[in-house]
Amino acid sequence: MAKGEALKSHIEALRSAIPELKGVLLASNEGLPIAHSLSNGADPNRIAAMAAAASSLGRRISESMNSGSLGEVSIQAEEGALFVYSAGSKAVLAVISPQGGNAGLIHLEARGTAKDIGDLF
Repeated sequence: MAKGEALKSHIEALRSAIPELKGVLLASNEGLPIAHSLSNGADPNRIAAMAAAASSLGRRISESMNSGSLGEVSIQAEEGALFVYSAGSKAVLAVISPQGGNAGLIHLEARGTAKDIGDLF
């Protein structure tokens, strides 16, 4: 299986495991979309840029606190949440949840997916 197909497969598996998600996106650390499964007409370029920026800020904070490497960043809003996970050293996995989404299940599934994706790179 080609790398692009494997990445898409991981993203679709995450969407299938948690059907209420609004979207899942894999982006480069530079903010470019690699693969995605988004609903509601969300712009993958915009989400990729924001996820990479959140991850970059999280990395800088982790480094300044001498806390080790960044694992994830969570952003809660009135109508949903964005979870950004490091996917190896080259990419980030963004998971968009509706308000009231099961954060425990999201973390459980997405952390494994992010690790699997990181292993592909």
